[in-house]
Amino acid sequence: MRGMTEVKEFFYMRFNKKKTEKLLGEILVDRGIIGPEQLKEALTIQMNTGGMIGEIIVKLNFANEEEIAQCISFQYGFPYLPLENCEISEEVLKLVPASVAQHYCFIPIDKIGNALTVAMANPLNAEALEDLEDITSLDIHVFVGTASDIRNAIKRCYK
Repeated sequence: MRGMTEVKEFFYMRFNKKKTEKLLGEILVDRGIIGPEQLKEALTIQMNTGGMIGEIIVKLNFANEEEIAQCISFQYGFPYLPLENCEISEEVLKLVPASVAQHYCFIPIDKIGNALTVAMANPLNAEALEDLEDITSLDIHVFVGTASDIRNAIKRCYK
């Protein structure tokens, strides 16, 4: 287990590659996915109840999960990966218990050398990445996926 300083360094190194300083809501408005009034409504709900702005916007039916995932991909520089046609080998699935994949909403995709590629709904979840590195002893490469795509892939692949 890492100490707090190591976790902060890990998080900084992993996510210091932010492609834009714009917030998710701003990106959604800039791309014409939602309007400024919809963003304002979602932010008001977030201030009152908490939660992630992308999830709130999806719950309000202002945008779909794929649009949110693609904007997060743009914001942080992680590639977006739709999973509907993704084939995952048994060998890769054995690296991560299904319960861990379900808990953090990610799925291992491929292993090449000392690197494990995963699709995550929340690529900023440092705890998930740290646990994944501890479990597998591999370097983790992150793709962004939608939560529903990942949950469906977990159901389909872990039997």
